[in-house]
Amino acid sequence: MGPCASTLWRMPARARRMGGMLSIGSTVLTVEDIGRAGDFWRAALGYVNRREPSEDWVILDPPGKAHWAAPGASLALSVTGYPQHYPPRIHLDLYAEDQAAEVQRLLALGAREVDWDHYPEGADWVVLEDTEGNRFCVVETGPYPEG
Repeated sequence: MGPCASTLWRMPARARRMGGMLSIGSTVLTVEDIGRAGDFWRAALGYVNRREPSEDWVILDPPGKAHWAAPGASLALSVTGYPQHYPPRIHLDLYAEDQAAEVQRLLALGAREVDWDHYPEGADWVVLEDTEGNRFCVVETGPYPEG
């Protein structure tokens, strides 16, 4: 057995199933107003607080997520006290069956359109930013597959 195989054998079963020792736990967005940002992302995604937010930190989970290791992407919001980097170096892609309707809903919740002139011909995404300036794309997927 080579070194890679023996290392894999010593990994816990859960880690072997996931393909390694690490998995993404949460995506963290920096914010200035945690209440405003939390309200926006709970309404945008239908997420719920994992536990009561503090004045500088909240983790949002999909409803019904039983514990931190259960499937489903979590989103954390953190008050950092330093300004946003522009343009941001990371963003979320949010998938939508009806992109136009979702963009309008998100704008009504407080999202803002980003004046961005780099769209290629036929782009299937729209760039928005949340109430704190964190950018995200709404990607047109068409109908989701059944099952």
